[in-house]
Amino acid sequence: MDYSEPLNEAARVQQLRSLNILDTKPEERFDRLTRLAKRLFSVPVALVSLVDSDRLWLKSKIGMTVCEVPRSVSFCGHAILKNDAFVVPNLALDERFAENELVTGSQHLRFYAGYPIRNLEGSPLGTLCIIDYEPREFSDEDAAALRDLAELAESELIATQMAIEDELTHLPNRRGFLYQAQNTVNLCYRLSKPASLVFLDLTRFKQINDTFGHEEGDLALKAFANVLRQIARESDLPARLGGDEFVILLTDTPSAEAHDFIYRLRQALDIFNAQAQRGYEIAFNQGIVELDLEREHEISALLKQADALMYEHKSSGRPHS
Repeated sequence: MDYSEPLNEAARVQQLRSLNILDTKPEERFDRLTRLAKRLFSVPVALVSLVDSDRLWLKSKIGMTVCEVPRSVSFCGHAILKNDAFVVPNLALDERFAENELVTGSQHLRFYAGYPIRNLEGSPLGTLCIIDYEPREFSDEDAAALRDLAELAESELIATQMAIEDELTHLPNRRGFLYQAQNTVNLCYRLSKPASLVFLDLTRFKQINDTFGHEEGDLALKAFANVLRQIARESDLPARLGGDEFVILLTDTPSAEAHDFIYRLRQALDIFNAQAQRGYEIAFNQGIVELDLEREHEISALLKQADALMYEHKSSGRPHS
């Protein structure tokens, strides 16, 4: 065995298996995190790993085709022993890994950074990790950002027992959005990456309900959610806050590009309305707030600012969508 085990290994494995998450299908809530890690750290490989008794199983992977590797050759088996980021700037120069088949073989891995993912009991179940084919340095700020991403993954494990999804649209609900968005905002702040929060309010939605009935209103909400999801990039976070209010957090996006997003959303809705011919048009007002990289933000405060700007836009009588 080429790795050490946590002191509570038997209980840790039992807790992991009790989640019934091993060998399950990919899930968007985890895949979004690996895509975000790849984008923000500019790495070819990002993983959400779970460390079973004798294997490393990948709940989410980008840049890697295998679903699992033996625990004996995994780097994450070492990372779960730490309380902080486990970083190896050059795997080929580290005596623990220089002869590892993932380093010497066709994979040719050279850089690894992983942060443990724990359950409510504090047991390390796996990692959020990034990998590169070239050696690289990793700053304290990078490590803090990796921790933020790992906490998001940790939250998703815990969220399996919480109601964080809107049942109608299958987007995150308000609780789910607040749960995920704060750590994403913290991450952008640490890495000095721009981000914009867009608050969206459907116009004349009450009129749709009153004229066509609540069933048709539900169809309109689902249609808008689908268009929003289609226009969003893989690393963005759309959600339904409740009623006819939606929001999307656009990562690595200044406000000017957020206005481009609104333009694309408007175009997509115009196409949908023309094709659907439902007797009404789905339209919206918006408020956009850009993250101030000079200071940290509470996501609830950003929501209030974006909501106020949306209301100002609505009251001004400018075009709705």
